[in-house]
Formats: sequence, C-alpha cells, structure tokens
Amino acid sequence: MSTVLETPARTAGPTHPPRSWAAVFAVARFEARELRLNIAVLALAVLYMAWIVWQTTQRQGDFPILQNVDRDTQSMPVLIGLVVMLNVNRAALRSFRRDTDRHLDVLVVEPWRRTVAHVLSAVPVALFTAVCVAVQFTWAALKPGAVGHGSPAELAVGPLTVLLFAALGALFARRFRSVFAAPVFLVLLLFTQVFLAAPSGTDWTNWLGVVVTESGPNPLPSDLLERPAAWHALYLVGLVLFAALLAVLVSGGRSTVVKAAVAGALALTLVGVVGQSGGTPAGSTPARERASVSPEKVRECVEHGKSSYCAFPEWTGRTADWATVVDRVQNLAGGRAGAERLTVDQRLDARYGLTADTVISPSTAPGHVSVGTDWGGNRVPEFAAAVASVLVAGDEKAGTELCDARLVTVMWLALGGDPDPLSALRDVRLDDSDSGSALVLSPTEPFSMSAEQTRIVVDLLKKPQYDVAGKVKAKWTELTSPKTSLARVAEILDVPAAGKATDGDACEE
Repeated sequence: MSTVLETPARTAGPTHPPRSWAAVFAVARFEARELRLNIAVLALAVLYMAWIVWQTTQRQGDFPILQNVDRDTQSMPVLIGLVVMLNVNRAALRSFRRDTDRHLDVLVVEPWRRTVAHVLSAVPVALFTAVCVAVQFTWAALKPGAVGHGSPAELAVGPLTVLLFAALGALFARRFRSVFAAPVFLVLLLFTQVFLAAPSGTDWTNWLGVVVTESGPNPLPSDLLERPAAWHALYLVGLVLFAALLAVLVSGGRSTVVKAAVAGALALTLVGVVGQSGGTPAGSTPARERASVSPEKVRECVEHGKSSYCAFPEWTGRTADWATVVDRVQNLAGGRAGAERLTVDQRLDARYGLTADTVISPSTAPGHVSVGTDWGGNRVPEFAAAVASVLVAGDEKAGTELCDARLVTVMWLALGGDPDPLSALRDVRLDDSDSGSALVLSPTEPFSMSAEQTRIVVDLLKKPQYDVAGKVKAKWTELTSPKTSLARVAEILDVPAAGKATDGDACEE
C-alpha cells in the first residue's frame, strides 16, 4: 500500500514587491526627455544663452553692480517657465486626448503617481535655468569692475519660477480636462503680474507676484536695498510645494500624508506672505537717511596720486577707475589746476526708495567732485565733465552754472584725452548729438552748451591733442576768465571764426 503526500498548492505571485516609485522616475525621465526636445523649449534655451552673452558683453556691463545683477537674472526664467507650464499641461493631458486613460489605469503607476512624474519632468529644465543664472552672475562677478554683493535668495527666484509653473501646469491638467485651460490661465497670470507690478498697487501686493525686480536709475548699496528677498524665496518654495501637492491630491492621492503635506505647504506659503508683507520701503529709513545726508559716516577714503577718493565700502575698488579719469583731465589743465588736490565724493540720495529718479545737488565745497554709484558707458564722460568744471570754476555749483566761453575749455578738458572724443561728446549730451545746442549731463545737475560752443569744441576735438594742449596751458588764465569772449577763445585755440555768432554763448540762448 503506497502513501501519497500532497503538498498544498501555492498561488503564483511576484517574487519582489511592486516598485511603484521606480516606475514614477522612469515616466519622469521619459517626460523630461520629451520636454527637453520640445522645439519651443530648445529655442528659448538658445535665446536665453544668447541673451546672457549679449548682456555681459555690453560696454556698461564692464562695471556690474552685483546686487542689481542678481535681480536681472529673474526675468528670462519667467519665459522659460511659461513654456514649461504649457508643455507639462499638454503632456499630462496626453492620455485624455488620445483616450488611453483606461489602459493606463491597469498599470502600477496610479494617476497621482503620474502627476508626480509630470512635475518631476521639469526638474532638468529648472537645473538648466539654475546653471544659466549661476553663469550670468559669476560672469559678472569675475569682471575686474564688479562691485557689491549678490543675494542667494534673489538668485533662487529663477529656478523656483520654472518649478512653480511646471506644478501649475500639472495642477490645471488634473483639474480641467481641456488644453485651453493652461493658455487662459497663462493670460490671466501675465495680466495679474502686470497689475501687481503697477504703481497703483500697494507694496505688499507687488510681492505676491512671482518676480519683483524693482530697478532704478541710481543703484543703491546692498545694505540699503532692504528687499524681503529671503521671505519671497520662502513664499515661492511654499507655492511650488502647494501647487504640486494639490495636483497630487486632486489626482487621487488622498492619503493622510498628502493632506498633511498640502496643509504644511499652505502654511509655509502663508509664512512667506507674512514675512514679505512689509515689502521694500518706499522711502527713507535710518540707514538710507544716513547714507544720503551724512555719507561721510559710512564712506571710506583712499588716496590715489594727489587726490582723495571717498566711496561707500562696496565701491572702494572702483576708485582706481575714477582716478584714471581725474588724472587724464588734470594732465590737460594748466596753471594751478594741473596740480590741484581734488576730493572725489561718492554721493547718492536713497531717501525716496530704490526706484526713485533723484538728482544730487552740486557741492559748493572747493575742489570737491561728486560721482554716482553707476559707472561705465556714458557715466565716464559725465564724470570727466564734472572734474573739468571744478578745475575751471572752482566748485561744482559754479561749474553747473557756467554758460560763457569757459565752457569750451571745460568740454575740451573733459573729452580731449578720451580715446574717442567725438563719441564721448555725443554720449555726454542729452540729445546724443555733436551739433547745435544741448544739455550736457553730469553726476549732479546738467549745464547747457550753445550751438557755437559746440562747433568750437567739435573743431578742437578733431585736432591733435598735443596741439590744443599746448595752447590751453599757455593761455590758461585767459581761457578760464569769465571776461574772455567766445570769439577770443576761438582765436586763442586757432579755431576758424563764424562771424558774429562767435560772440554768442549759452547764457544768451
């Protein structure tokens, strides 16, 4: 008699538990590749890199102010983010448009996991944006003329913007099953951003926007900006997490962990809103008041040659550039002006905020010349004109009131040693011309040139520098006398007369 041993049958099953998150990352890699190869994304990436090269090679870009450069990195990522939003939205709706949702529902990757994958697909683009931001800022920071300090919080805005728009694209795909929802939201978003940035908006509402650049014609030291940049970065981080987790929630991921994470992200966003609610001060603060009214309390003075240069701490490295211009102008002057000890004072008026266009009043102290916080481009001949006016008139206030024949000497001193004097003349004039009457810009108040004064200066700038310099030094006393007529100045400097017009000057126009 035989005994039969029976073994209970075991149900077939996987030898390893399902690897759901591995599938999520696989989908994310696929969608990231599709996003990177999208023609609009590629075109914007090329445009972004070309824009960075163009920005950093401009003439005035040779003297970057880093607390402005970090804010300049925030605009282009908005365009990248908008394109990413549209493409993530379209990718998330692909299965709905092609009626393949019922096939995907039998897979291990649930709808909420696919939403996570779509959000993660934008990470490589955000990293590309972060690299571009770093290159743009580092390129500027490595230039010999760079001054100031950048803010990591300001630099983080660009990549966070891309991630935020990607999360919004996924959220709208799960909430609205239409390819038109994202474009409509894009238009509303742009309108809202413009509205929040409008002057009519209160300052705290401006900071509810994604990007708040706040640029002005007169750069401020980094310690006077007083922007809530760190709070704004925290606000954007909260928005990114809230939009992404909310998209997961509406996709079916309604676990307790997800709900708690959504609440936490919302709380983080609200903390950022409260922190940045003060916004940037629109007017004076104690630090701004001190730098504007009593700058000698915060400036540092260094010596270059026979002159003294007093600058805000972040600008002391730029004093050598100012000294080069001062030496160039003084080398053309005659009499005691050629050896006069000057004091160059960096001045600003920060009492009216970061975006205010303020004019610095000219100094009445003998031998003192004002210089602003911006440099390069037109600022160089403007400063040279201020130096020349002080050498001729004695102080800035008297220099800005010059309108007689001495103005010819001032302009030749300012521009005669420039490598391209005629271009410098056009740069320093308000209308960018080299003929007719015009206002001449300076770090303080402008002064006026008559048409005849302009003609004489242009003729002088066309002559060899050594030829004019000898006449200027030999007749310095007469050329800097308020009693000398314009006709006599033209005669001394061997410029052809123009009839009775040579007796005219800017005082009479």
